[in-house]
Amino acid sequence: MQKTSLDPAIAARLKRDEHGLVAAVVQQHDTGEVLMVGWMDDEALARTLTTGRAWYWSRSRQEYWRKGDTSGHTQHVKSVALDCDGDTLLVRVDQVGPACHTGTRTCFEAGGDLGAVVGEADA
Repeated sequence: MQKTSLDPAIAARLKRDEHGLVAAVVQQHDTGEVLMVGWMDDEALARTLTTGRAWYWSRSRQEYWRKGDTSGHTQHVKSVALDCDGDTLLVRVDQVGPACHTGTRTCFEAGGDLGAVVGEADA
């Protein structure tokens, strides 16, 4: 795929980590269900915004990947929002099939519940 340029106005608002990445929280657009967390750099975000499909940067493979190209479990992007600090994206998608590579609907099902923290707020 040919390199895509991120709009400079959007790029200026991003606060990237030391590797040039921003966390992307992925949410089912109609239910609010949190599906997964991925990583995007400027190129992955530009591809996402211009193609309507979710693109990420793989930290382990050091390459771009488009969700669903291998599994068929695609993410069709409905909207992308930036948090108040500029260091996290909220990507609202229509998820087709499981979001997690383990085959579960969300990556948080596969990890398991750690239990609730119960206690009183500090006075």
